[in-house]
Amino acid sequence: MQEFKDKVAVITGAASGIGRGLAEWCAQEGMKLVLADIEGKNLAQTALELKNTGATVLAVQTDISQAADVEALAQKTLDTFGAVHLLFNNAGVAGAAAPIWENTLADWEWVLNVNLWGTIHGIRTFVPIMLRQDTECHIVNTASIAGLISGAGLGVYKVSKHSIVSLSETLSCELAEINAKIKVSVLCPVWVNTQIMHSERNRPIELKNAPTHPQMTREVKSQVLAMSRAVRQGISPQEVAERVFDAIRNENFYILTHPESKSSVQKRMEDILQERNPV
Repeated sequence: MQEFKDKVAVITGAASGIGRGLAEWCAQEGMKLVLADIEGKNLAQTALELKNTGATVLAVQTDISQAADVEALAQKTLDTFGAVHLLFNNAGVAGAAAPIWENTLADWEWVLNVNLWGTIHGIRTFVPIMLRQDTECHIVNTASIAGLISGAGLGVYKVSKHSIVSLSETLSCELAEINAKIKVSVLCPVWVNTQIMHSERNRPIELKNAPTHPQMTREVKSQVLAMSRAVRQGISPQEVAERVFDAIRNENFYILTHPESKSSVQKRMEDILQERNPV
């Protein structure tokens, strides 16, 4: 896809972070924006600010973990703009920091419902629409460098992001098999200055851990603080958006925001090929 003006972009997690950066870039390209986010107040503010720049914006409060919400998002998109050309399955949460055997069922349900099922709902809902359109389209699924490497920590999050990478690879191959006009990319950022470390603010009440749940150990707290610092010092969402649009124009599947991260990816690949234990 080379031309974006007047095309329709649907962005989940659009009220902040990478989603907000993507929305701003889409607006610069002259696209019509459909902004989806679970945070209604922030979503409304983002929509207002983008409208004030001259962008055409539809804001739809959406819980991507719920299939019905995503289906409603698609219907409102079609009712308003009649088509969709770019889909950014971007919304995600970090999850609870703990050894993987200590994560509760609620931890697993929350993270997988948003990160993995949210992406699944987006694909199941929007791909058939794009196929019926038979026009040039592109889907970008936000995974993480955590979806390409191995190691200790953030186990639930890593499971969700590895799944998104595999889901995206499969989707790309299957669309190519039928010569669809839909291209796919998977975004695997490292440190980006977002609110990802404050994901708990949007955790459903029914999936919150009980007050009696064991608190983080000193070691885990130290890891969380280190990650929080790294996120604050990360690249801007706008830088990510620029790289994403370069990838869309060049039809690149893998989008790695930090070239230095490739050494970690390579190490994991070599572990597999040489049948070494992960470390």
